[in-house]
Amino acid sequence: MELVLIDRLRRINRAVALLVGLGLLGMAGFVVLDIILRQFHASFGGSEELAGYAMALATSWGMAYALLELGHIRIDLLRSRTGPQIKALFDVLALIAMSGVVVTVAIKCWPVVERAITNGSRANTPLATPLAWVQVPWFAGWVWFALMSCLVTLCAILLTVKGRGPETEPFAGAFAEQDSLQ
Repeated sequence: MELVLIDRLRRINRAVALLVGLGLLGMAGFVVLDIILRQFHASFGGSEELAGYAMALATSWGMAYALLELGHIRIDLLRSRTGPQIKALFDVLALIAMSGVVVTVAIKCWPVVERAITNGSRANTPLATPLAWVQVPWFAGWVWFALMSCLVTLCAILLTVKGRGPETEPFAGAFAEQDSLQ
C-alpha cells in the first residue's frame, strides 16, 4: 500500500512539475520578448516583477517534486557507513525533521497571505499587483509540500516498522547512493 501511494504521489508531482516547467518556460519567453522590445524603445513593463513571482511559485510547488526525486541536499556521513535497516532509520529521522520544518513554514506562511487578503495589499511597483494573487498559490505550494512530506514520512515509517526499511531507499534515500547503485 505504501509503495503504491508513493508511486501515485510521484505521478501527481511529475504532472505538477511539468505544469510549473511550462509556466517557467512561458515566463522566460515573456522576458526574452520584453528584452527584445527594449531594443526598440518599447517594453511590456514589469517582466522582472512577474519573473520573481514565477520563481517563488516554482520554488514552493517544486519542493514536493524534489522530495520524491531525492533532489534535496542531505549530509549523510554516518548513513553511508551503515546497513540497510539503519539507513532506513536515518532516512525516517531526516524525513521527520524535514516534515517538521516544512509544516512550520507552511503554517507561518498563512499570516502573510491572510494579511495580504485582509488589507487588499498590492505590490509597491508600477504593476501594483494584488499580492493575494501571488501569495495564495505560493502558500498552496508550501501546503502541498508539507502534505507530501508528511505522507512520504508516514510511508517510510510504516515500511520501517514492518521490517521493510530497505524498500524506502528509492523515495527516502540519498541521491548520491542511488547513482552508485545503478
